[in-house]
Amino acid sequence: MIGVVMKMTLSFAPMEGVTGYVFRRVHHAFFPQADKYYAPFIAPDSKGEFKISRLRDILPENNDTIALVPQVLANDAEAFLHVARQLADMGYAEVNLNIGCPSATVVSKHKGAAMLREPETLDAFLADVFSRAPIAVSVKTRLGFASTAEFETLMPIFARYPICELIVHARDRAGMYRSAPDLDAFSAALRQARFPVVYNGNVFSADDFRAVSGRFATLGGVMLGRGAAANPALFRTIRGGDKLSLGELRDFHNALIEAHLASGLSPAFTAGKMKELWFYLHCLFPDCARPYKALNKARDLPSLRTCASSLMASCAFEPARGFQPPV
Repeated sequence: MIGVVMKMTLSFAPMEGVTGYVFRRVHHAFFPQADKYYAPFIAPDSKGEFKISRLRDILPENNDTIALVPQVLANDAEAFLHVARQLADMGYAEVNLNIGCPSATVVSKHKGAAMLREPETLDAFLADVFSRAPIAVSVKTRLGFASTAEFETLMPIFARYPICELIVHARDRAGMYRSAPDLDAFSAALRQARFPVVYNGNVFSADDFRAVSGRFATLGGVMLGRGAAANPALFRTIRGGDKLSLGELRDFHNALIEAHLASGLSPAFTAGKMKELWFYLHCLFPDCARPYKALNKARDLPSLRTCASSLMASCAFEPARGFQPPV
């Protein structure tokens, strides 16, 4: 029913290059307060085939300690359904459809947020998917392509289908990750929903979460991405637990390196993975420009370890600061 208060869930957004299965396992071991994680998208070809690395990322044995929802990026119903059937065979009960990715590469292939430009085509695609989906389908979207006002047209389309959960990034594609989330447009969408709606966009602190959850009483949940990558204890803090300590950040950082190596990743690629994470982590260390620059220039894993240790030892640590979007 419209307006029914949902049990609010906290989920970790899929983040390409950051939240693979190794990260998810280590994160959950240290900070088990997220209700579920979403895997970075699988992008099948026209036959429904996809990279072996993506298969490895969603294998049940690699995700047996967490609640995982695989995500699929596709504009062809048959390709999407082919992957959905494989996921069903693996034991998954839900697949997430990505029609919100703003990447220029994705949009140029008429996938992700590009599908929002053609509501009639999107409607036909969803009709085909939901008529044959073997498992529950959730949808991650944006409020529009060129304007958040487009959601007035999109929401009635979504409302026609038994979407198990609608995750809305409260921007249009034109805003990428720079514009302010349009909370008024999101509010209008929430009022029309007959299914759980999850908010996504610029929740970088417990205060941000309280502002969103306080404004939207019928919210089904909140999805955190950059905020949780910058502060891995953010889910715990939101739930009223302790703030992140520098000691546990060090332990988490070191455990993540060891887990990547144990998974078979080379030291060089492990260093690359950690640099991607440090793009977010360094936000908790104000005035760390020089040590962070040195870390990014590290040529090997031992050098990265040394630079990371030096940064954490020499820079002020402010866990409440949260992610700071680039200016």
